[in-house]
Amino acid sequence: MVQNLEEHRALQETVERFVERELMPLEGAMLAREAAGKELHLTADEAAPLLRKCRDLGLWGLDAPTELGGADLPTAALMLVQEELSRTVVPFSFPPESPVLRLLMAVANDDQRRRYLVPYAQGKLRSATAISEPGAGADPAAMSTRATRDGDHWTINGRKIWVSYMPRADFTVVLARTATGRDHRGITAFIVDRDTPGFRIEREIPMLGGHRTYEIALEDCRVPHSQILGEPGSGFAHMQLRLTRRRLLMGPMCIGMARRALDMMCDQASQRATFGVKLADRQAVQWWIADSAIAIHACRLMALDAAAKQDSGRDIRTEASMIKVFATEMATVVIDRAMQAFGAMGMTKEMPLQLMAQKVRTMRVYEGPTEVHRMVVARRQLAQGR
Repeated sequence: MVQNLEEHRALQETVERFVERELMPLEGAMLAREAAGKELHLTADEAAPLLRKCRDLGLWGLDAPTELGGADLPTAALMLVQEELSRTVVPFSFPPESPVLRLLMAVANDDQRRRYLVPYAQGKLRSATAISEPGAGADPAAMSTRATRDGDHWTINGRKIWVSYMPRADFTVVLARTATGRDHRGITAFIVDRDTPGFRIEREIPMLGGHRTYEIALEDCRVPHSQILGEPGSGFAHMQLRLTRRRLLMGPMCIGMARRALDMMCDQASQRATFGVKLADRQAVQWWIADSAIAIHACRLMALDAAAKQDSGRDIRTEASMIKVFATEMATVVIDRAMQAFGAMGMTKEMPLQLMAQKVRTMRVYEGPTEVHRMVVARRQLAQGR
């Protein structure tokens, strides 16, 4: 156990150096790009040397199975990695995306593992996930995209919205209703390849912080029965694997941003004086710093506790909902305090704080809004009480 902890800390230090030496120097270009109204993303020329460096450092497929060339790291180690990556506003992650990887590992059949999981784990394929619909939001009962059986194929019709990564995704996991009724047991997951006829990007939607999502249309989109991921009607249940993983990782994402904001606030407080007194000597600022450090520490303990439970095979859906609420609200407050400490400079597009504030604001909505997660936690607590 001690040896594993030491290895995980060494990995965290490696990622910390990678972030500070390779990613943070690119922040100026990212800030200028976003300030000009452009999409916040790395160009192919910017990403290529970073990916080569990742391979050289062994920062690739960190939680992929060893038989697929990955490191098969436990969730607790990945939390440390994600925390370090989130200290920068440069949009970069070590391939492949963990939540979709885990979904494929859990439910893909042998043919799907060969065609999708193996190249995905090797970083040769990229994915997207299409769940939400216009007017449906977080309520699966309102899902209207429908797939109908036609021999050995299914025909999908409907629209999806708020889908990330679409232009660069080689395949998309699409949820569609395959049975009558309004509960989640009639929802099936399909793997839809990018060039499938009837599957198209309808429009690009600019989001806060320079990010983009997309609305997609499926019009008589015909896919083979072999493209069903898992069993028919099990799509919503299987998608919870991805959503739970994603919500769990939002803990260290928020911790990383809050750490960066706290560090910046401390530097500013030590250097800036108003009316002849340093900010660091003012009780209001001292309490901002103390309360921020306490909240970050509490959030880290929550996240690591949930990671340990997941690594032991326990159901952490409730813990993931708790983290989703606590972490995003914690980071919102800490980043806001840092912006306040910088005064007018904290409001500029020249600093990373405004990008972090915009990012964490969107995090309070995607993967289920805060209010829904509070409702879920309360419902489970009430059930336990009964």
